[in-house]
Amino acid sequence: MGFTMGLNLLLLMAMVATNILSLYHLSSTIQPKQPPSPLQQPVPDQLLQQLHTIRATINHLTRLQPTTTTTTTKPKSTIPSDLLLYSHISPIASSCHSHPDLLHRYMNYTPFAICPLDTELAEALILRGCHPLPRRRCFTKTPQKPTSQLPSNPFPSSLPDSAVVWTKYNCKSFTCLNRFNQYKGFNTTIADTTFMSYKSDLDLPIPQLLQISKAASSVIRLGVDIGGGTGAFAARMKLHNVTVVSTTMNLGAPYSEVVALRGLVPLHVPLQQRLPVFDGVVDLVRCGHAVNRWIPVTAMEFLFLM
Repeated sequence: MGFTMGLNLLLLMAMVATNILSLYHLSSTIQPKQPPSPLQQPVPDQLLQQLHTIRATINHLTRLQPTTTTTTTKPKSTIPSDLLLYSHISPIASSCHSHPDLLHRYMNYTPFAICPLDTELAEALILRGCHPLPRRRCFTKTPQKPTSQLPSNPFPSSLPDSAVVWTKYNCKSFTCLNRFNQYKGFNTTIADTTFMSYKSDLDLPIPQLLQISKAASSVIRLGVDIGGGTGAFAARMKLHNVTVVSTTMNLGAPYSEVVALRGLVPLHVPLQQRLPVFDGVVDLVRCGHAVNRWIPVTAMEFLFLM
């Protein structure tokens, strides 16, 4: 009996000694705690709130409800199931799933015939964040008498009326557009002097912009003009060997066609569209009158930081 108790006591002491040695070993091998890296720093609550507000604003811009002029009388049950499936494919469709009625009207056309003249319907979708694929099975209507030669000068003396399909516009010529507002960019004589001199203390004319670039030993070769209208800024920069693409919307006038007639590149996208441009490849971004005080501040921050 005494031998058994002594053996148990010896085993207990050996176990305790083993645990003490193990604890000592672990305490001696644990490295001091390193400070968290910048990537592990917690995100400030203010930044999280701003990101949440920006996301909510963009969701609001891309989820505009159809107006009474763009709604369809057809029940939603008539919308094809494959079209509804397409409307949920991201990121091509974006918010198309929120407006299946407009998308159905846009895609409801006769194959192998002339495409419907419904540019206002396409722009209604684009303004709601839905960018449908082009209609590949119909033929886009072209001008009946296209011009055989286009001017190489981005500031031609006049723009050819025959190069535009005027069906959906109130005006049927550039003369008509200039008569209503000669400062919209369709008057090439006035557009020739745009961006060349100060009109207010906030202006930065192109000569001064190029001078600043030269003084900073910085090269300007590529640029984006957001809300570029008829492409007057891109046309002027082209004369300085700078390539600028302009974002346009054909709201009431053929802005995209005029940019193309000047030998420039129009991008038919709204303000809430993220441009497919890689970081650090564009030297200059200009914002036209479209980016003004009527845009929510959070949406403007998203536009500048995207």
